[in-house]
Amino acid sequence: MSLVRRGALLLIGLMVFMTACQGGSSGDQLARIKSAGKIIVSTDPNYPPQSSLNKSNQYEGFDIDVANEIAKRLGVKAEFLATDFSAVTAGSWAGRWDMSVGSVTITPERSDALDFTKPYYYTPAQMATTTDTGITTLDGFAGKTVCVGADTTYLQWLDGDLKLPASAGDVTPAPQGVKAITLPTDINCAEAWRDGRKDAEGWLSASETVQGAVKQGLPVVAVGDPIFFEPLGVAFDKGVKDNDSLVKQVDDIIAKMHEDGTLKQLSEKWYEGRDLTTQ
Repeated sequence: MSLVRRGALLLIGLMVFMTACQGGSSGDQLARIKSAGKIIVSTDPNYPPQSSLNKSNQYEGFDIDVANEIAKRLGVKAEFLATDFSAVTAGSWAGRWDMSVGSVTITPERSDALDFTKPYYYTPAQMATTTDTGITTLDGFAGKTVCVGADTTYLQWLDGDLKLPASAGDVTPAPQGVKAITLPTDINCAEAWRDGRKDAEGWLSASETVQGAVKQGLPVVAVGDPIFFEPLGVAFDKGVKDNDSLVKQVDDIIAKMHEDGTLKQLSEKWYEGRDLTTQ
């Protein structure tokens, strides 16, 4: 074999190898997932009724059921991975998980790092306090401290930085002089009150999470009407190359789940008969 022919064969082999490596890591994401037979989904193990670990150490909740249904329609199984919400919203997931079905609010800022499907449901943002503060109106939190989950839209609202799509509707202004403290996830704020911490007079979370805390017997009471409504979508890392086919197929699945009533059924299952899938 001539040196020229041998060099050509080596070059072709190297190109095939590089193409295979790219396809396995960040090439056709949808094909890789289908070949593996599973899709890795980031989740929060302590965010009921959206997602939580039950007594059998199994994930359950609205987001969990939605993720499992998406996986089923993709022809694969969902494998859940507990992650910090701040790591999800930052993007650059480094292939640790494939998508987030984690009640991620669609915002222009987050769209710089993430791709989103159309909303699969909407939640009202609800202010709450402890049962002994005497606060009964939103204005009662002026100059007070409010606890929120880290890197959430709730924190952005308190800081005056929240930007939502125009379709989300009006956003009530934050009370004058309100301050924020953060914990890893929303429910930690109510748990801190249960454990005797008094470093915040308020808590801001999804209305369903607030009501869930009340039902758990935590010292929580909702205050006033919802202050804004969040469009929540399935999120993907924008840094993954050739991710478009996966995003499109999941977006199509979400549309079909709206059309055939699956999302409505799951919402009514986890939110006491309420349909949160339309705004």
